Amino acid sequence: MSVSCASQQSIATVATTQATVQVSQVWVADKGDGTYQNPILHADYSDPDVCRVGDDYYMTSSSFNAIPGLQILHSKDMVNWKIVGYALTRNKPLEHFAKPQHGNGVWAPAIRHHNGEFYIYWGDPDFGIYMVKTKDPAGDWEEPVLVKEGKGLIDPCPLWDEDGKAYLVHGWAGSRAGIKSILTVSKMSPDGTILLNEGVIVFDGHDNHPTVEGPKFYKRNGYYYIFAPAGGVATGWQLVLRSKNILGPYEEKIVMDQGSTSINGPHQGAWVTTPAGEDWFFHFQDVEAYGRIVHLQPMKWVNDWPVIGEDNDSDGKGEPVMVHRKPNVGKVYPIATPQDSDEFDGNQLGLQWQWHANPKSTWAFLNPTKGQLRLFTDQMPEGAKNIWDVPNLLLQKFPAEEFTVTTKLKFTPNPKLQNERTGLLVMGEDYAYIGLVSKSDGLYLTYNTVTAAHKGSPEKEELLGKLNSTEVYFRVQVSKGGKCQFSYSEDGTAFKSINYTFTAQPGRWIGAKVGLFATRQDKINDSGFADFDWFRVTPVTSNNYQTQK
Repeated sequence: MSVSCASQQSIATVATTQATVQVSQVWVADKGDGTYQNPILHADYSDPDVCRVGDDYYMTSSSFNAIPGLQILHSKDMVNWKIVGYALTRNKPLEHFAKPQHGNGVWAPAIRHHNGEFYIYWGDPDFGIYMVKTKDPAGDWEEPVLVKEGKGLIDPCPLWDEDGKAYLVHGWAGSRAGIKSILTVSKMSPDGTILLNEGVIVFDGHDNHPTVEGPKFYKRNGYYYIFAPAGGVATGWQLVLRSKNILGPYEEKIVMDQGSTSINGPHQGAWVTTPAGEDWFFHFQDVEAYGRIVHLQPMKWVNDWPVIGEDNDSDGKGEPVMVHRKPNVGKVYPIATPQDSDEFDGNQLGLQWQWHANPKSTWAFLNPTKGQLRLFTDQMPEGAKNIWDVPNLLLQKFPAEEFTVTTKLKFTPNPKLQNERTGLLVMGEDYAYIGLVSKSDGLYLTYNTVTAAHKGSPEKEELLGKLNSTEVYFRVQVSKGGKCQFSYSEDGTAFKSINYTFTAQPGRWIGAKVGLFATRQDKINDSGFADFDWFRVTPVTSNNYQTQK
């Protein structure tokens, strides 16, 4: 390999960035016997890209409007992953992203290592192509640079050639640019900060590969390769283009599709190698409310074409595997998973949490002495129809097909106000939460739902009764199909279940999320607050439920 995302330099800083190791109770890909099961990440890491540096692997993915954005995950073996940081602390322009911009923001990033630095490029469909860089992917990243301004410029990926020249391939969003299903290659400054021309169309997918997008750029054995998904998120296939000339013409070949498997739309991801020379490919699968979950496939080269997954009929086109031996990386590493539960014992929120818009510094504070997270209520935005329009939603991805979330909280509303709210939320284009609302005579338990929240539908609220104290336990149990059963307890032992089952729905280009919020309706110089003791993700169990009457 002459140019790819691999490098011989090793980064040794990541191992010290996580003081504690948490293994998820609800999804582990490593089977412990030298094999792994797909998905390796049963969570919404949409449009994943991966880069190897020495014997370390780094992943990032689309984060859209969620902040911090561009989550950075680290692995030693491509199967066991931990979140180690973020590359983006605020979406820009700052004021634009101070309110929720569902489905906008960071689309389909590419991560690469070049001359001792890590680069991430992404397209914001409304503003252009951005780049951030750092020498330490688990540390601070520099401020974003606008590499190319424009509408509809998406899915960029750089390539630095052996002669020092730099290039960038990208796709187009028809909703903004008015064109789609084509790929463009532009010359780029060697420092990666600006495109030097308008680019050349190197591939038109309209005839055979509609909605071609998400290109990733590589070079091997004298060929330039563009790996690109086509055919649509839920139903498409993995296309690979190759040429001896970076500007084409490119040959085309489908190298993986669903075949006889249940893995719909297997495409868009990353080719990586092990230090020993094995080839592997990451891709996502769209599973609706659970988002775009990440699979790992074996890969091999046949006549300078990649074959991804298992090619049972030897036609040069593979299909996904569900269980496979782990990559040979020379040793066995401990089981690791992205963080989900949070005891709120430290000075910082767990890296799994993201806000729904650029945050204010007044929304949340940790108290490590008490081991609590305090959310201050923030005023609902003017004209908000429901909490689809609310920025201070503290959420994380669904971590598995089935799981339970339980949290304990104490609510201290401002006595001068009414209708301050806090609760446990499952968020998507439909949403539901179990919460507390302050009234003149105390705190009341509520169950609230919205269908088509993105269309401004009002909440439907059911009062469950008055809370006898200020403390309560909230729980949601998620089962197959995104079926959500909410419940509450005043003693942490006997939970009263809501009569209704809510079915989680995706958000805008994302899966459903689960988390916390605290809001108020009025503007005032002091707010109430909710103190959360912990947020625990555990397996689905048959706990002591009682039906709420």
